[in-house]
Amino acid sequence: MENRNNSKKDTSLIFGSEQMREPVAAEFIPEHGTPAPIAYQIVKDETFPQTQPRLNLATFVTTYMDDYGTRLMNEAVGINYIDETEYPRVAVMCGRCINMVANMWHTPEKGDWKTGAVGIGSSEACMLGGVAAWLRWRERRKAEGKPYDKPNLVMSTAYQVVWEKFCQLWQIEMRTVPITHKHPTLDIEQALKLCDENTICIVPIAGVTWTGMNDDIEALDFALDGYNTKTGYNIPIHVDAASGGFILPFLNPEKKWDFRLKWVLSISTSGHKYGLVYPGLGWVVWRDKQYLPKEMNFSVNYLGASVTQVGLNFSRPAAQILGQYYNFLHLGVEGYRKIHSNSIAIANYCHEAIGQIPCFQNYSKELENPLFIWSLKPEYDKTAKWTLFDLQDKLMQHGWMVPAYTMPKDIEDMVVMRIVVRQGMSRDMADMLITDIQNAVTELEQLEFPTPSRQAADQSKKTKGKVYTH
Repeated sequence: MENRNNSKKDTSLIFGSEQMREPVAAEFIPEHGTPAPIAYQIVKDETFPQTQPRLNLATFVTTYMDDYGTRLMNEAVGINYIDETEYPRVAVMCGRCINMVANMWHTPEKGDWKTGAVGIGSSEACMLGGVAAWLRWRERRKAEGKPYDKPNLVMSTAYQVVWEKFCQLWQIEMRTVPITHKHPTLDIEQALKLCDENTICIVPIAGVTWTGMNDDIEALDFALDGYNTKTGYNIPIHVDAASGGFILPFLNPEKKWDFRLKWVLSISTSGHKYGLVYPGLGWVVWRDKQYLPKEMNFSVNYLGASVTQVGLNFSRPAAQILGQYYNFLHLGVEGYRKIHSNSIAIANYCHEAIGQIPCFQNYSKELENPLFIWSLKPEYDKTAKWTLFDLQDKLMQHGWMVPAYTMPKDIEDMVVMRIVVRQGMSRDMADMLITDIQNAVTELEQLEFPTPSRQAADQSKKTKGKVYTH
């Protein structure tokens, strides 16, 4: 009778099924399938012990959308954006999104459709901006009869890893300006000293991943204008606005950092960060179509018509594009402003509360974006029996993911923690977090002996991050 029930794949009792007492497949595809309700439960249970997405204060990526946005994206999960012949209205909506983003950044470009591209994230968007700058520089060098085999790019050491990938993959020398306690953002004077005739662009950051601060892009543009006038190099700016691209227009609209500046030729951002869309979306916009090299346009005709695309990937999800367009229609400028205002208000609340805990000191006095970092006070750190890595572990026990990490090169001996506040973080959640931090500090201060991470720090050894895979 039991075998007969199994052969009928009776799933009325999921936790009474044979599959639930067997180890899950780890090396080979199972010979026989598993009924959908059981397979669903197994996969769901794998993530059950993990933190809830909204409690992950390490990520910049959107972890909450309203029911309509979520529903819309779920319904479009099977749509491939590249199939423009089958889904032409998706392509139209993508173009509308590019228009809206470009105008949000004060594009000077005329015409019905602005020059931009969609990416699977801001990493792809950054790479497209970098590739365009490299190709423009290469063509100019060729036209002048000059060598073009030693391109370089200039930015601060607080870069996101995508720029390291870009420089490595395209064999471009990465020249970095150290982030220091004296210069926590891009040191413009030092950046210009690293520039020469082979510099394809300077990359300032609006919303530095490490600190949440902004490079002074307006000051950079002013200084670069003088430098370009003197040298004739015409070095452009690509703004990595992965976070700030959707923050600055709504919270600080008067600040000039975008296409209102002369030498800003391209900007990239994450739609899946403060664009408020679930993961898998980036945008890049150029000042004008003349700054997007024709070599970056690729066409195919085997999808039923001639389809032209700018991108590193070919196939890509359409759901995120629909989610972005939905947000633009639903939220409008007012909605984005309210959500981001709430986020930075809650970030400021956490910033002030953490700064009042005796053992901590905040890195910055004021917040430019809804995220910040803090460290142990130097005098406290000298005698403490614990480190911020231990505090991270304590908070994880309560479901919070608040990362501890070392700062970039030249100040890498400094250990900090960071909170990223996004849509979905409420004042009540902030109060719970602060209470959990205070309680964790109290427990740690009662330790009789130093923790392994403290012993490692005292011996000038690096604490290795945890590995959660495999």
